[in-house]
Amino acid sequence: MTSEAAIPSGLRASWRGALCALVMAAGLGAPVLSAQEASPASDAAPKSEQTGVEMVTTFTLENGMMVVVVEDHRAPVVQHMVWYRAGSADEPVGQSGVAHFLEHLLFKGTDTLDAGELSATVARNGGRDNAFTSYDYTAYFQRVAADRLELMMQMEADRMRNLRLTETDIVTEREVILEERNQRTDNDPTALFREQMRAVQYLNHRYSQPVIGWRHEMETLSMEDALSYYGTYYAPNNAILVVSGDVKPDEVRKLAETYYGVIPANPDLPERLRSEEPPQTAARRLTFADARVSQPYVQRSYLAPERDSGSQEKAAALYLLSQLLGGGTTSYLANALQFEQQLAVYTAAFYSGVSLDDTTFDFVIVPADGVTLEEAEAALDRSVQQFLATGVDSQKLERIKLQLRASEIYARDDVDRIANRYGRALTSGLTVEDVQDWPRVLQSITEDEIIAVAREVLRPEASVTGYLIQSQQEADQ
Repeated sequence: MTSEAAIPSGLRASWRGALCALVMAAGLGAPVLSAQEASPASDAAPKSEQTGVEMVTTFTLENGMMVVVVEDHRAPVVQHMVWYRAGSADEPVGQSGVAHFLEHLLFKGTDTLDAGELSATVARNGGRDNAFTSYDYTAYFQRVAADRLELMMQMEADRMRNLRLTETDIVTEREVILEERNQRTDNDPTALFREQMRAVQYLNHRYSQPVIGWRHEMETLSMEDALSYYGTYYAPNNAILVVSGDVKPDEVRKLAETYYGVIPANPDLPERLRSEEPPQTAARRLTFADARVSQPYVQRSYLAPERDSGSQEKAAALYLLSQLLGGGTTSYLANALQFEQQLAVYTAAFYSGVSLDDTTFDFVIVPADGVTLEEAEAALDRSVQQFLATGVDSQKLERIKLQLRASEIYARDDVDRIANRYGRALTSGLTVEDVQDWPRVLQSITEDEIIAVAREVLRPEASVTGYLIQSQQEADQ
């Protein structure tokens, strides 16, 4: 159980892996537009789409629950996931962290299951389970042998409507999430720095708050808060069932109707309205100092558009831009700043477009010994301007597209990745067709489109520049 944005992503193991986790969580955002709910009247009949070896069938139960079945019969394994169109950005003001808090509480008891019994049952049946929360969704999953699917549906449907909590549960899990914040945020200066960066980037949107919550609000979360959120959002007409693996659509439909189809829809489900971000007209800067910082670095973020349903070209161009500029040791920034000028020991650019509302495009520059943060930032700006002036190297772009084609093929071998890809997209305003069309859109993007979107998004007025530094006074004490 975790909040996606709280996954440890400090600079402990590898610069790329750690910082990639950070930005993926932030886009984790993934993860957003206006949540899409399929209409039972218009989508009652199953609909199947074939993409390569990936067969996807979708249908909607009478109570409004959308079901996505992704067939892969190469191994007798199934991933069963329930995604709720509700995350930290949907929380009431003053209750930051309640979505993640409720995620923990769902592993407590129901009318028929004791606390912890669901996970223990999954383990006894040779499977694994967990859950995660992000800005736009909360998801619960079990990965088990295909013949255990019915048992998973029975238990997951049970806790969709029959959660039973005690005051002891509230006190215990509140302490658990506070300790989680201690370990993953408060004890990690890079996490605290990123938290401040995000708070400054968003002027009016709820993406400015951490998924795990602000400590002072987490400390006051109550049973009433948790049950109110549960009663509002945990309903079949706000949920998406994704089943991937060795299954057949007709069998999944029969089970889904038996266990989920009998749960009443919430007739009072609120429209998914978000406070909109106003035009950003002033560049912002911050410096975060902490005695525990061992390696200072510069981070720059820009407000950027997300992937929109039926119109994914701009997001695809931004993704390719991130790969060209900072997608590894052969990228433009690595070549310019690490190898030619030797001003940095690490450079990266990140963009994750799966998000209901505006996301960010980020740069990270770790300066070499003897290079100041100011010098590293200036070198970043010079390099980006030079890239815009000279244009995209067509051979490098083609190599990236070839790598993406290969990765799409390998991704089909993992039922977990497949289920997550559809779940994240569908809870963030995209459709099954958008997911399937994404590889084609990426391949269609031209050099000119990439430069055009770079000039549109990389504007100082929509940026936040952050310095993470060591607090020398505290470090000397």
